[in-house]
Amino acid sequence: MNSPAPNKHSQNIKLPREKRNLVLLGCGKMGSAMLKGWLQQPDQFRHISIIETEGFNPEIVSSDLISYYSSLDALLKSNSEPIDFVVLAVKPQMMADAIAPFAQIALDEIVFLSIAAGLSCDWISRQLGGNRQIVRAMPNTPASVGAGITAIYASKKIAKHQREFCISLLGAVGEVIIISDEGLMDSVTALSGSGPAYVFLLAEAMESAGTKLGLPKMLSKKLALGTIFGAGKLLMQDISDASLLRENVTSKGGTTAAALSVLMREDALANLVLEAMRDARDRSRELGQ
Repeated sequence: MNSPAPNKHSQNIKLPREKRNLVLLGCGKMGSAMLKGWLQQPDQFRHISIIETEGFNPEIVSSDLISYYSSLDALLKSNSEPIDFVVLAVKPQMMADAIAPFAQIALDEIVFLSIAAGLSCDWISRQLGGNRQIVRAMPNTPASVGAGITAIYASKKIAKHQREFCISLLGAVGEVIIISDEGLMDSVTALSGSGPAYVFLLAEAMESAGTKLGLPKMLSKKLALGTIFGAGKLLMQDISDASLLRENVTSKGGTTAAALSVLMREDALANLVLEAMRDARDRSRELGQ
């Protein structure tokens, strides 16, 4: 490890070990979801330190494995254990200020795993004064029920065992897909990162339409949610393409065909989704400027 400047906190030299000392910066919805998954595999950790300035979610399970701090300064004053990994789980607009305090410590051996939309590895590295051990990932909110899907990018500069640990952190809350081109991350954000909101909007629209067609509100909601859940499960379990599954439920001249004639007229729905995802991708790029 390179020696830090005299006015910086220096981490103690560490011996090789399997258990890691992890810091979670930000414990909102996504941070809390990941934490719950990690607590199902506690043998990976020596300790988990949580830094959260906005107060803690009362639903977070208490554990001897976890310590809570309002700032990095508070953590450093009470815990001299060297940090192995830092998970950056704050909003992209807050990231620069949130990670600035890490300038107080030597960063050469710390791996930073960011789940912030739009912020590239180079951007985070610059904020950290040139630290190159940055891993970038994009999970989504179904992680809160263990059904997330995450794309992760790590440069070849990240050691294999460090990459694998980052993958295990995200694998605790769902499926992990490794990508080799960081340039794809903004499109990933537009598809799977923001995607749950598109499905929730569809559920809202179906429920609302059902009530307008005369169904009681609770019945309409139950039918809409059950339909989306069942269709999603079928998509995951059937090897057929989505287009074939759609065709299988569409009888010529039937009710489904009548509905799809509206949704697919001049590719209306497909074009609308493309336009929406393009805007999401572009916004992700803007956040990283």
